[in-house]
Amino acid sequence: MSALPLSGIKILDLTRVLAGPLSAQMLADLGAEVIKIERPGTGDDARAFGPPYLVDPAAKENNNNSFYLCANRNKKSVTVNIARPEGQEIVRELAKSCDVFMENYKVGDLKRYGLDYESIRAVNPGIIYCSVTGFGQTGPYAPRAGYDAILQAMGGLMSVTGHIDGEPGAGPMKVGPSIVDYMTGMNTSIGILSALYHRDANNGEGQHIDVCLFDTVIASLSHWAQIYLVNGKTPPRRGTWGNGGMPAGVFRCTDGELMLVVGNDGQFARTSAVLGAPELTADPRFLKNNDRVVHGKEIMAIFAGLFLKKPVAYWLDELEKAGVPSGPINDFAQVFADPHVRLRGMEIKVDHPFEHALSLIRNPITFSGTPVKDYRAPPLLGEHTSEVLAAIGYDGGKLESLKKQGII
Repeated sequence: MSALPLSGIKILDLTRVLAGPLSAQMLADLGAEVIKIERPGTGDDARAFGPPYLVDPAAKENNNNSFYLCANRNKKSVTVNIARPEGQEIVRELAKSCDVFMENYKVGDLKRYGLDYESIRAVNPGIIYCSVTGFGQTGPYAPRAGYDAILQAMGGLMSVTGHIDGEPGAGPMKVGPSIVDYMTGMNTSIGILSALYHRDANNGEGQHIDVCLFDTVIASLSHWAQIYLVNGKTPPRRGTWGNGGMPAGVFRCTDGELMLVVGNDGQFARTSAVLGAPELTADPRFLKNNDRVVHGKEIMAIFAGLFLKKPVAYWLDELEKAGVPSGPINDFAQVFADPHVRLRGMEIKVDHPFEHALSLIRNPITFSGTPVKDYRAPPLLGEHTSEVLAAIGYDGGKLESLKKQGII
């Protein structure tokens, strides 16, 4: 069995909250050694984002909550006060032996600490320095802080998300999870991996990577934004309607709802037969997918009436037999109990000091030759400080002195 894909890569991670930590976690899963720098005493901002927290067997309050746990497995936590010169020197010393330096401070903040790209490049010319921000390193909004919900609004995502105009509750709506953070984390990982490949192919040449939430959310709108660029019109909110084939959306049955996507004319014919209305395929309004898009409200209303006749399980079984894409609308309990999800091993167990078998979500990439098998629990605050700093020459006396001064 080969080593993990990123074995031998060392990353210094100064990111906090979600987008940057998610990217660093992805790279850690793939075998990189990730050293997470946190503030002494408080740590990553995410640790204070509220319950639920793990229960400390000693019945003490702690900072290991679900927000932090979701984005920090397989890392080493080192506490360093970068506002102090001694702390800044520690970070620069660590950076000398790293391949990647990640940060998500406001633009220009790290320059005053001597931890900006130029300063780090001076001690490590081949460093891949990645900055993750709300609005990027340039432009009038660059100085602003940026959080997922703000970028969902400003980037146009909320304008096309929500109930159809005219329906109860219509208006712009935020996507539930912090989806822009997650997508930014993926873009960050892609950028870092690409820069590492470029470095190795070009005599060790490092570079500065600029990734931001604003660019990411705009790019993620893909065909929706392209509609505007083609005809100058913002697509209307479509509620649960699909984005291509029609009819597509949530349909109510006698005991619940299901999601249906009719992706082509053949699927439309088979769905109409399952619903007991094969004559719909001869209706001139519904002959081709383009026709059904134009007459979307009509075909959706007809299908809605037909689905109300039987329960969810009946329809899902019949639609599967007919080869039509459909599925139940699961809550999280149903997701993690699903036999397919269980077979795919999406819920993993790790040994955490507070919980012997802590459940986490596995890395979603499956390799045939270098599988990600071993997961380490997200570290306690400062859990690896002594270990990591000892490796770069800080002996016991020096570490004790730094602790007394509040540097670590």
